[in-house]
Amino acid sequence: MNDLLIRVLKGLPVPRTPIWVMRQAGRYLPQYQAVRKNHNFLEMIYTPELAAEITIQPIDALGFDAAIIFSDILVVPQAMGMKLSFIEHKGPVFHTPLRDFRQLDRLAQTSATETLQPLMKAIRLVRQELAGRVPLIGFAGSPWTLAAYMIEGSGSKTFRYAKTAVHAQPEQLHRLLQRLTREIVSFLKQQIAAGVQVVQIFDSWAGQLSPEHFRQFSLPYLRTIIEELAAEDVPVILFARGAAHSLEHLAATGAHALGIDWQTDLTDARKQIDGRAAFQGNLDPTALYAPVPQLKQHVRQVLQKAGPAPRHIFNLGHGILPDTPVDHVRALVELIHKLSPGYYPKPAAAQRSAQPMVLES
Repeated sequence: MNDLLIRVLKGLPVPRTPIWVMRQAGRYLPQYQAVRKNHNFLEMIYTPELAAEITIQPIDALGFDAAIIFSDILVVPQAMGMKLSFIEHKGPVFHTPLRDFRQLDRLAQTSATETLQPLMKAIRLVRQELAGRVPLIGFAGSPWTLAAYMIEGSGSKTFRYAKTAVHAQPEQLHRLLQRLTREIVSFLKQQIAAGVQVVQIFDSWAGQLSPEHFRQFSLPYLRTIIEELAAEDVPVILFARGAAHSLEHLAATGAHALGIDWQTDLTDARKQIDGRAAFQGNLDPTALYAPVPQLKQHVRQVLQKAGPAPRHIFNLGHGILPDTPVDHVRALVELIHKLSPGYYPKPAAAQRSAQPMVLES
């Protein structure tokens, strides 16, 4: 039984650094591409057997220390009544962006997660198939990130419309963020009830906000979500991309670990977190294009910056890129297995007596 990830999140000693990567279940894998030939993206998400199969593919093929359920952060606003499509070479698109906040009253008022039961079935299928081999991670987007997509209609370099709302309609924006916070809490609690053992919150567009606006329009809602999940006794990882300016504030939310993006120096991040949480990251995803000898040096550098304390989860500083060579990902996992034990001191007698966490609980 591999419980390395949960042990790190609980502050227990581990013999090596656990590794998983964001978007590990997806386009870079030939096994995924074989499924994708016959099904569109949303069909794969909402077909429990397909979502479960895709979730487990990287565990069987590459040996990661955790699985993450195959889904997308935008299923929540879609369930709220926004029409969503995934367009090849463009990504997710909402056909009617939420540019007029009066539209919010016309969205479904019942809990959005009532329509997301296929995902819960997929979680139960994955837990059954994994049989305790590795923990399963569930996830959701942050209120700000979901709001930015809903207002903008798609990803954007500038998020002009979403940021206009920050400046011109802050009260209405807060109203949307409050609604999304309720939906996200319900969504994550349902995933936990279905069987996920860790949850991650993705604030993918945190970096679009100034430090002041981040602490006004994102941070309070992240804190609320984590507080609402505290009674569930399931570790929470918080990844606020581009928000290194607020790591001390993020560490005070109660998250068990903070994801660190690849633009942030891991040594500096570790000092700011100051032991209040574990930390996750932060290899540049493009490092996986490098020849394996160079990749080894990149991995060694991340481990060195992470330091000797066993509070580090190895991950990329953003999602894996779709044309990443699979052999290089396999080499990455093998490098962590080989190199990371050298960065851990021998556990003290008190640490050796710590009991491992049982994943089936």
